[in-house]
Amino acid sequence: MPTTQGRDPARSFNFDLQIDGVARGGFSEASGLTAEGDAVDYREGTDPQMNVRKLVGLRKYTNITLKRGYTPDTSLWDWYTNIMNGQADRRNVTIVLLNEARQPVLRWHAENAWLNKIEGPSFKASGNEIAIESVELVHEGLVIEVAAA
Repeated sequence: MPTTQGRDPARSFNFDLQIDGVARGGFSEASGLTAEGDAVDYREGTDPQMNVRKLVGLRKYTNITLKRGYTPDTSLWDWYTNIMNGQADRRNVTIVLLNEARQPVLRWHAENAWLNKIEGPSFKASGNEIAIESVELVHEGLVIEVAAA
């Protein structure tokens, strides 16, 4: 009987997050792994067909949003405070997609990231939800790599 191991897609709930200088793991959500570019219209003056050519323009990367339940760890707030106080505190961030056996499948590396926004939880006396903190990371590049087997 043929095996499907290695061909089935990995589940999105099984991931690990690594940020330089921040406690590892514990994040319940990571989104914004998007890279896109601008197309630049170009028309050569001697082109008899009056066609517009499309050239590759600037690359852009969407901000990454991370969410996790509150713990006594203040490393994200400390990082934000550094930036708020004018320090150029850029860090590398890696999001690792794991398979069912919790082994790495793919890695996304965000380069030179810094915290642009941090959001505390919403409080509601009649609720029983977990207190969640949310951060938004700005970065300068997104690279994906297949994890070694």
